[in-house]
Parts: sequence; C-alpha cells; structure tokens
Amino acid sequence: MRHICLVGAGSIARVHAEALRGLPGLAIVAVVDPSPGAARNLAEAFGVRRTHASVAEALAEGGIDAAHVLVPPDLHAAVALPFLAAGKSVLVEKPMAVSGAQCAELAAAAAAGGTQLGVNQNFIFHPAFARARALIAAGRFGRPRFVDCLYNVPLRQLAARAFGHWMFHEPGNILLEQAVHPLSQIAAIAGPIGTVRAIAGPPVAIGAGLDFYPSLTATLDCAALPAQLRFAVGQNFPFWQVSVICDDGVVVADILANRCYAHTRTRWLDVADGVYSGLRTAGAVAGSGLRNALDYGLSTLRLKPRSDSFFTGMQGSIAAFHAALDGGPAFMADAAFGTMLVETCERLRDDAFGAAAPAPALALAPKPAPLAVPLATPAVGEGRPDIAILGGTGFIGTATVRRSLAAGLRVAVMARSTRNLPADFADPRVTLQGGDIRDAVAVGRAIAGAPVVVNLAHGGGGANYAQIRAAMVGGAETVARAALAAGARRLVHVGSIASLYLGPQDAPITGATPPDPQAEQRGDYARAKAVADLMLLEMHAREALPVVILRPGLVVGEGTSPFHSGLGFYNAEQHCIGWNRGTNPLPFVLVEDVAEAILLAAKAPGIEGRCYNLVGDVRPTARAYIADLARATGRPLRFHPQWPEQLWAEEMAKWLVKRAGGRAVPLPPKRDIVSRGLLARFDCSDAKRDLGWHPVADPAVFAAQAIAIHAPT
Repeated sequence: MRHICLVGAGSIARVHAEALRGLPGLAIVAVVDPSPGAARNLAEAFGVRRTHASVAEALAEGGIDAAHVLVPPDLHAAVALPFLAAGKSVLVEKPMAVSGAQCAELAAAAAAGGTQLGVNQNFIFHPAFARARALIAAGRFGRPRFVDCLYNVPLRQLAARAFGHWMFHEPGNILLEQAVHPLSQIAAIAGPIGTVRAIAGPPVAIGAGLDFYPSLTATLDCAALPAQLRFAVGQNFPFWQVSVICDDGVVVADILANRCYAHTRTRWLDVADGVYSGLRTAGAVAGSGLRNALDYGLSTLRLKPRSDSFFTGMQGSIAAFHAALDGGPAFMADAAFGTMLVETCERLRDDAFGAAAPAPALALAPKPAPLAVPLATPAVGEGRPDIAILGGTGFIGTATVRRSLAAGLRVAVMARSTRNLPADFADPRVTLQGGDIRDAVAVGRAIAGAPVVVNLAHGGGGANYAQIRAAMVGGAETVARAALAAGARRLVHVGSIASLYLGPQDAPITGATPPDPQAEQRGDYARAKAVADLMLLEMHAREALPVVILRPGLVVGEGTSPFHSGLGFYNAEQHCIGWNRGTNPLPFVLVEDVAEAILLAAKAPGIEGRCYNLVGDVRPTARAYIADLARATGRPLRFHPQWPEQLWAEEMAKWLVKRAGGRAVPLPPKRDIVSRGLLARFDCSDAKRDLGWHPVADPAVFAAQAIAIHAPT
C-alpha cells in the first residue's frame, strides 16, 4: 500500500482524492493546508485521519511514500522540493513550476534523491484524445503529417474581473495556467516542441499598467511533426479540438464534447463518397454523444463508477503515474516533459507578448521548508480612514470605492486578493489589505480607526449548507463583533434580496419585510443570507450593534457579466432558461446606484437596525432585457420561458435518479424555484425617504449603463 500526502485542500484536491479512492494499492494518509478548516473538511470527506499546517510537520510525522502537490503554481517548487529531498516521489499539478529554471531545479532534486517526479497533464489521458491517439497509432489513416489545435474557451475569472488570480499576475501566466493543456496534447502526438513563432491578439487592460493577452496563434516546430495552435480564452463559445491530418484521413478529438471521429474516403465515386463518408462521420459523432449520455445516466444511478471525461482523464493520469512507480510503463508527463512545456510557454510568451523577467530559481534547502501561503498583503496608503470596505475589490466594492473617493473620503479596503486592481485603488487615500472576513484579526486590523464599516464580502461558499452557513453567517458575525469592539459608529451590511421570499404575494415588499420565514425551504445561498440578516438584527436588539442592512436587487452595470442568474439559468450563454414566463418586471438596480445608497446609509441619522431594499425605478422583464442585450451585443441570445412547476418537476426527477443511485441529497424545494421568479413587487419609498436615495429613472440611461456597456468595441 502506497501512503500519499495531499498538499493543498482546494477543489482540485477533492478530484485527486476521489480518483485515488478508486485506485487499488493507494491510500491518502495526510492532508496539508495552512487553513485548518479546509484541511479538516477534505480529510473528513475522505476518511483521512491526519491533517497538517505545513509540509515540514507532515514529513516530521513520517509514514508518507509520495505526495500530490495541489497548491497554486507559484508554490509548486517550494512545496515539492522538501518531498524530493526526503526521497518521496511527487506528482505536481500543472504547470510543473513557473519557470524553466525552477523546473530544472526540481528535476535535479528528483534525480539526486532517486525519486520520480511527474506532472498531472491530465488532458493527455482525456478519453476522446486517447481514442484519437489509438487510431493514429493503429495506422488506419496513414502517416500523420500535421497537428492543428483550436483552444477556444471561456474564462470565468476574466468575465468576473477576478484579476487577483495568479494567472493575471504576469502576461505569460495564462499560458502556464491554460495553454499547457493543448500544448501537452500537441507534444504527445508531434513530439517535444522546439522553435515557436507566435502572434498575440489585442491585449486587455486589467489593471494600472498591466495588460492581459487572451489569445495568440502559434506555429510550433516539434520533433516529429509540425503543428499549429490557436489559443484563446475568455471566449463566448467553448470549443477545443485537436485535428491530426494524415495521408488518408483526418482524426479529430473534440475534447469538450468528448467525441472522437475521422474524416476519410470510401471506395465510391465522389458524389456517392460525399454521402457515405458523411454518414460515417455523423454516425461516429452521434455514437459518441449517445455513449456519453449513457455513461452519465449509469454513473448517476451508480451502476458504474464516475465516468465524465474530465474525471476519467484525471484518474487515468494519476493511475499512470503510480503504475510507473510500481515498475509499469514510464509516465509520459515526467520531469522532462513538464520542463519542456514550461519552457515552450516561456518562448511563446517572449515571442508573442515580449520578453519578461523569469521567475527566480529556488535554492534547495538542506531541511524541508514549510508550505507558505501569504495570508495578507502589506498595507499601502496612509491616514486614518473615513470608511472601511470589506470585499472592496469586487463588482459593487469597486464602484463603492470609486464613489467614496469622489466624495473625498479616505478608504480602507480589505479583500482576499489585492492584485491587479483598477487605477482607483492606487489613489494615496486608499489603504489596501489582504484578508478574509472569517479572520477576526485581519478584520480588526482592516477596520481600525474607521467610523463606518461596509461589509460587502459574503465569506465564501462550501460543499453543503453547513459549510456555506459557517462561511457566510460566521463571516458576517466576525465583522459585526469586530465593529462593536472597534467602536464603529455604523456598520453597513450589504446582503441581498435573496434573503426574502420573492414569490407572488398580496402586499409589496418593503425594507420592513422580514427575511423569509421558511428559509429552510430555500437554496443554501438564500437560506444563509436570511439567517445572516436575522443574526445581525438580533445583535442590534441585544448588543446595540449599529447595523443597517441593504439588500440590492439584480445588480447590473460595467464590470460584471450581463448574464445575470436572476433572469434564469444558462446551460450556455446563448440560451437563458427562465425561472418563469419572463413577463414580470424584474428588480434591477445599477451598480452606481447601489454604491450611492451605501454612502448615503453610512451617514443617514437614526436608521440603525433598519433594512432597505435597493431596487431601481427601471425594471424591464427578462424577455425585454435579453432582447435588448441581443441587439446590443449582436449575438443570437434567446430567452426560453418555463413554468415553475415544470422546473420543479425536472429537479424532482433529478433527485429521484440521484436517490436511486444511493446519493443522500436533500429534496429540491419548490419554494426556492418560485422565489427565483421574482414575481413580488418592491416598494423602495422607505430607502428614498430615509436615505435620500434617487436611483436612475430614465430607461435610456439604464439601457446605456446596464446593457449597451456590453456591446463589442
């Protein structure tokens, strides 16, 4: 039995743990993460007894044969080196490291310690790609001559403007984060990549003096075949295809659809060949789709193990690495392969984006170094703040900081990430600090001296309601107690109308309307929002917490995606599946109006303990909004009306299938689906009266700021 340590307890660690659980001869014995809660949650979910805060602590206790390094890329080298120095084999998540120099150091450490080092390039093992490689190897289509890869995918962080993510820190990081996937597939067929020639697409400004390059087109000289890559992220239509042109056909691996098919010739004349070869290709495409649907159904019913293409590729990669440790076939994505990919990304970066300073090599320490993840960034800016904004780098937060500066205020901002922010945050009146609202010390430091505290941070999510409640309600309570301890004059808690029941009712909703009295019959997010509101109001009544609760409606404007979940859910951006027929006015509000209300609530007298809903005066229906957005963007967007009863029946059918498969999932609440339809009427006259709030009332101004802002430039 090989005893494995997982370093990092994020979402990818759960996939590794699930994959390892399905492989014989492997056991997870320890989880390492600087967050005790994250380590404990992962360990409890997979029956692991040991958790550690550092690599040094885990190695000191012993009993580890190999490690999976699942931390952010810039920590890969620092975390992997101690294990290699201790003689433990290591599987590192892609990329191997953030520079060729760091890769070389890791490879040297593995060689010196007599251990194996692999990189989890899981898309080499993707089932459609594996089938394509098998067809090529079998020689059914003759000798391969050229490889073409089209990688055209969305990028959630780009759409959400979450520019604090590591991939945005340097222009070449996006290649290390994303391009290593298609490059690994090209190299698996065409051989190691040598010379590259690349042309970048137009950059996007994401911060003060920092450009982000979302696309490039590259010609690659590989050891066996020439190749070409079109790499583009942040795209509307997801499409990832690897085509191998051979002497007698073209083999295609459609990665996202998990389809493998070929274009070839039959023995018939051209006119008949066009029919027969077309039917053959169509049959292969349709057959792949049917097989995927059958696998999904059987896996859901637990009649076969999990078999979605992403998980299959992950498990295949992990299994191949450990099989190599047992004397099986050599692992393709070894240290040399991983180094080649990182060096290719560097050459692409330099040719397409301009040369950049390489990341420093890490000297191999004589003793294992701990896993070090910075919990906060140094504060910048000076002076006692007039207002402290927690979660101040998000969509509403950025608008609030900008509005505060326009009002001449000094602003303290705390957020999980303070990298790559708009120019407003470089203003000397802004003090920046990294931190989490669940960290009482960080919150206390961030709000120190500020008479007004604004909490825009929701605290994070989780895998179940207990975790979501701990994050959202626990975070809100931490901020509230810190505000009390600091003697803040006003705490403005920005929640959501989701805490209210928004289904049809006789009276309009006002600020005095209490949170949903049947919140336990709502989704996890709405339920936690309702509980947080009740907790804060109770603290006001019991402990004189000077809190004001603001509940924005559907917040729209520059800086967020136009595809708001309040309209419906999106299986694809082009298609909005409505929560109802889409004919009722929706509670839209412009982000600038929300920021204005926050500043007004910070100074309005005598409003402690009150709640105000922030809904604008322009309230288009879902149908009208989608139609206007389609015209503005030039995209074929469609709204698909539904009956709430139909949606609930579909959810019930899914629930029955999951229960039949043995999964303990809660019954889907009908009340939540009805509430999402937003049929309730809002009366915000109290906010206008008490705060002096005047949201935009001109439909043309609303359309310009909410919809036209998303038109292509």
